[in-house]
Amino acid sequence: MWVVRYLLSAAVQRGHPGLLRRPLGSLPERYHRYLHCTCCWSSRISIADIDSTVCKDEPKSLDDCYTPEQRTAILQILNSASEDELAGVKLLRGQKAINIVEYRNRNGPFRDLESIVNVPLLKHKTATVVFNSIICPQEKKDKRKPRVQIVKFIRPEVDRSALKEANSIVSIICGTNKIAWAHVDRALTVLNWQQEDCPNFMRGAYMASAYLEDVTTVVSRMPAADLFVVEKPGISLQNTSLYSVMAHLRTVEAMLFALLGAPGEPGATPKVVNMMRVAVGRHFGLMVGEARTSGARTVRDMMTDSATRKAPRVTFPHELLVRYRNAFQVGTRNRGEELCDALLQAVAFYELLSE
Repeated sequence: MWVVRYLLSAAVQRGHPGLLRRPLGSLPERYHRYLHCTCCWSSRISIADIDSTVCKDEPKSLDDCYTPEQRTAILQILNSASEDELAGVKLLRGQKAINIVEYRNRNGPFRDLESIVNVPLLKHKTATVVFNSIICPQEKKDKRKPRVQIVKFIRPEVDRSALKEANSIVSIICGTNKIAWAHVDRALTVLNWQQEDCPNFMRGAYMASAYLEDVTTVVSRMPAADLFVVEKPGISLQNTSLYSVMAHLRTVEAMLFALLGAPGEPGATPKVVNMMRVAVGRHFGLMVGEARTSGARTVRDMMTDSATRKAPRVTFPHELLVRYRNAFQVGTRNRGEELCDALLQAVAFYELLSE
């Protein structure tokens, strides 16, 4: 500490100009300070010249930023578009579009672009984005996932042209205690739709004779069709708690292939095929991660459209609408999931083929 004091006192005595004293006869140094413009923050003026200098970068009017042709195109949209049409413009979805229509109804059409700032929630910055979007609309990118290709989800592999030759199919779903099927033609008209209880399923030691009795009874009641489509469930092999269910489904599946698939010539198109359950779930947007949710609501909407629209997605006979009108209610113990899945699989089969 005493060293610092000695150096400072010596410097003062010698009049060192670089430390605490200025050279004799020198004037005090003048440091220039500046004020920045709050409008643009790029212009600055010296405090000494504050009385004589004015910011030159004043904000322009919105009308000065566009050509007469552009102003005409923007005003035409603002003065004639409905709420739904305005919602398609960037930043105008929701309350902003409503405010524009209300302002237009109350004050008349917009006479210039600058008057848009009188609309609530629309100021200069937002208005500029809106106007640029009207002049140069951006093409919306389709972010949806690509549609599944049916050939990749049919086993055994069958040529697409051979699948298209099927005028009608029977879509079959195997449950733990029942089998459901839907007979649907190429026009998506439901010809038959029902399910049968199988009392011997998952009972005792999975007796082959008992299983064969139940499956044979169900097959005898199925209508004739060009193709039989059996659901291939996606059960993870890592879930050991579902091994008994997997063994049950594979047993029923093998019996259905044996009973429905009459032996034909080598190389002929098979009569029975599997369709992956996940393909149907993706087609109807029923997948949540790797799991598939219930399709009961989708089926109810199809039935409602069949009764109310002239050109429904799926056509149901009147007797089937009456029979199942209350079969798929949310909250009931049995919502007929197998029936729903059988119908959705048949619809997905034909719709994926038509793409």
